[in-house]
Amino acid sequence: MLQDIYLDKEKLHDIKEMVIELGVSLDIEGLREKSLDLEQQSYEEDFWKDVETAQKTMQDMKALRNQIEEYEGLIKSIEDLEVFMDLILEEEAYDMYKDLEEGLHNIIKDADKFKLNTLLSGEFDKNNAILSIHSGAGGLEAQDWAEMLLRLYRRWGEGKGFGVETLDLLSDTEGGIKSVTLLIKGYNAYGYLKSEKGVHRLVRISPFDSAGKRHTSFASIDVYPEIEGEVNIEINPSDLKIDTYRSGGAGGQHVNTTDSAVRITHIPTGIVVQCQSERSQTTNRQTAMNMLKAKLIQLKEEEKKEKIEDLQGSYSQIAWGSQIRSYVFHPYSMVKDHRTNMEVGDVYGVMDGDIDIFINEYLKQKSLS
Repeated sequence: MLQDIYLDKEKLHDIKEMVIELGVSLDIEGLREKSLDLEQQSYEEDFWKDVETAQKTMQDMKALRNQIEEYEGLIKSIEDLEVFMDLILEEEAYDMYKDLEEGLHNIIKDADKFKLNTLLSGEFDKNNAILSIHSGAGGLEAQDWAEMLLRLYRRWGEGKGFGVETLDLLSDTEGGIKSVTLLIKGYNAYGYLKSEKGVHRLVRISPFDSAGKRHTSFASIDVYPEIEGEVNIEINPSDLKIDTYRSGGAGGQHVNTTDSAVRITHIPTGIVVQCQSERSQTTNRQTAMNMLKAKLIQLKEEEKKEKIEDLQGSYSQIAWGSQIRSYVFHPYSMVKDHRTNMEVGDVYGVMDGDIDIFINEYLKQKSLS
């Protein structure tokens, strides 16, 4: 028992050193100064004159505070556990060892989470995410799978305290959805969700098959950051085909009797974006343009091109065959990520939005590559 406590003490010391090093790399002191500067700006008389800029400032301030509080809270937890360890050793209160183990387990978990957050240092990682789901071939079976994934990502976003808005939805009268585009609003939303891009495969006994046969269905997921007023790029208006159409969906509050929905096609690349979330065609057009800019910037970086104009050719959503994850309901229960080999047996928990284990493992491996 005594040896175990000393080993735990050594482990806690190593964790503390790691967290302090991460704090230095993040420049916690600099973040505190930046947070105070933003707070001072918020007190200025004309701060809310530009509502959009003010909201962005408040969001940045909240994100900085959360990061600082996470670091400070973790350091305090470590120091409290150090005191608790010393107390157990001095008082020889070994009956409290179980509480010590539980505290150390929680600190290891929180330290891993804090370390992962520091890996999200990409240019757009902190941004909101735009996530699109497209059902594969297979009609109702594939459309139902797309709808199941829609629920999964809604649950994940809501569990994180993120806002989840539907920008575009193409449902089917028979059932399920053909495609949907979500805006997931929250700090580091894109940093986390970029790991979800690819083809997702479902294996189950189909509820639509009277013979009870096993079916395999596919859906593709595309993820890119929301870019709003952060990057100026030149898009030639003659390269755009803009269509307006009547909003559709499942009869929700945004369904309209006017042609307010907007579809924009970037002719040189074949990229298509569309938005029908608002009643205003002007607002939907602006949102769609922001979506297009984000996709073109992402594509420019992936293709290592100097200019948007250098992008040519037809770019599909996701290349079929780039399967990243399988969700198996039958003949056994398992979800496996094929990039990291991470496996989870609780497929129903995953479908309820519990996908952090896959996201975290992906980020860890990417940081090592």
